[in-house]
Amino acid sequence: MAKTLKYAYYPGCASQAVTKEANSTTRKVAKILGIELHDMPKANCCGAGLLTDYDYDLSVALNARIFAQAEEIGMDIMTICSTCLMVMSTANRDLKSDPKLLEKTNAILAAAGLRYNGTIEVKQLLWVLAEDYGLENLKKKVAMPLKNLKVAPFYGCHSLRPSDALGFDDPERTWSLEAVITILGAEVVEYEGKNKCCGFQVDMITEDTAVEMTGKRLLDAKNEGGNCMVTPCPFCHINLDNYQGMAERKLNMKIGMPVFHLAQLVGLAMGMTAEDLELSRHLVSAKDVLKEANLL
Repeated sequence: MAKTLKYAYYPGCASQAVTKEANSTTRKVAKILGIELHDMPKANCCGAGLLTDYDYDLSVALNARIFAQAEEIGMDIMTICSTCLMVMSTANRDLKSDPKLLEKTNAILAAAGLRYNGTIEVKQLLWVLAEDYGLENLKKKVAMPLKNLKVAPFYGCHSLRPSDALGFDDPERTWSLEAVITILGAEVVEYEGKNKCCGFQVDMITEDTAVEMTGKRLLDAKNEGGNCMVTPCPFCHINLDNYQGMAERKLNMKIGMPVFHLAQLVGLAMGMTAEDLELSRHLVSAKDVLKEANLL
């Protein structure tokens, strides 16, 4: 790695309020890897995709406001929230491909003394590890190979789609999360649902269907031999971990599948402790799985 990687860090609302361990662990892992994360204290919410349907122009302007702040400090954005990734990437695509939209948006930003010139990219932690930092460099940081873990990757919809805005992994032929798992020394568990929906977006409409979807993803992974899961998406983590108990009751069976945030799995391989990784914040304990894998 020839130069220090620096990013304008955008953790997203969920990772600052609900899955706080994802945010704190990302900061710890980045520090060990030598990746500089620069906060944007004046950054606003991206709108989470909900605002886009109600007021597209406002949604784009709010995201451009975030981009302008990153552009001012000369850094691309790194986020650990897949929904933020999707929303910001889509807005950035539209702004870069439509000069009239960019001009219109900059007229709005001018009131706040801001301007966006369309020079920044929006990236996810997973992409940074797999490409910018590099798998071979990551391998050099592995102090405790996860050789006894059978890890089921779970991307989440917004890490993959819309592919014309995200443009990293092919939704049907994913590679990045599998590659990181392998570099960390764990076994990748292939299963049908790794690139499908966890059910989070369905929760507000029909909870029963969402719980069924969550249970199916977890059981698919378990039935293929997985003893844990990893996801780069905090909303997927909420469903797969927090709602796992509901899925067990609905299915009338024990699933017991620990779900790691991506930064936690990386930190584990770098020798960080369960306390460092704040694993106690999860509802589904990873203690037994980690003990069996000789990682505790």
